Amino acid sequence: MFYGEIEGGGFEVIEPEFAQTFVGHARLERLYTGCRWTEGPAWFGGGRYLLWSDLPNNRILRYDDTDGHVSVFRAPSQFANGNTVDAQGRLITCEHLGRRVSRTEHDGRVVSLADSYQGKRLNSPNDVVVKSDGSIWFTDPDYGIIADYEGSCAIREQDGCHVYRIDPHDGEVTRVASDFHHPNGLAFSRDEKQLFIADSGFTEGPDHPRHIRVFDVASNGKTLLGPSKVFATCPAGFFDGFRIDEAGRVWTSSAQGVLCFNPQGHLIGRVRVPEMVANLTFGGLARNRLFICGTTSLYAIYLKING
Repeated sequence: MFYGEIEGGGFEVIEPEFAQTFVGHARLERLYTGCRWTEGPAWFGGGRYLLWSDLPNNRILRYDDTDGHVSVFRAPSQFANGNTVDAQGRLITCEHLGRRVSRTEHDGRVVSLADSYQGKRLNSPNDVVVKSDGSIWFTDPDYGIIADYEGSCAIREQDGCHVYRIDPHDGEVTRVASDFHHPNGLAFSRDEKQLFIADSGFTEGPDHPRHIRVFDVASNGKTLLGPSKVFATCPAGFFDGFRIDEAGRVWTSSAQGVLCFNPQGHLIGRVRVPEMVANLTFGGLARNRLFICGTTSLYAIYLKING
């Protein structure tokens, strides 16, 4: 059953529980188009604007929620990919070209938070989240150094593609997971007792992973992640970026638009988008607006639930 059909968009109910998440007359809106591969949406509630990366075009764009205006926030962006916001309202960015995680201060200065591990350069940080204790967790696949399209070809110095944590007090970089093929999007559960991480190794071969794993998080924060299990496997394409709503449902990118999984990992519905989706985030005054990064366009749709 489909709802809100417009320009290839709308809601598809797979399990009845999904029908409780959306407004039947809500419509998918295209807010901007003209990108090459959109990524890394981050909502700034204090200013009512969204930043997102136009990765191959080497720029970060800004959508103003007060009037719908779109402008260039930063160009060049060091081939910025994932973005997020810390508790002080500062932009945290994964840079493919800089091969680092950076922070934009309130005065506009860009400072480096992590660019190496054990004396060797990172690959190309991809996505990033900030925990409530101020620690910064990020994934480091090699997409930015295997081709010049979204970075610059370079020799990989790390022994693989891993997941890291930046300590909020001394800036120490710790490797927290080392058994991924290509770690990608990541998000904490609301209580921060679990960390969800996508593996998009499928992009490098059909026999590689295309799933989301969920880890137990140690209570002291600095200990390595505990046991994990596969939460869900992508039915089309691969998982990239995703977010979790207040009820623990996972809303994730895929080649079939935005897929919604309940807390048990069962696919319950889909937001139909006329392009492959790379990433998404919740925003708006009530965080009930889902901003979606399609291949070339930024989309948004209102929901009945909150992120």
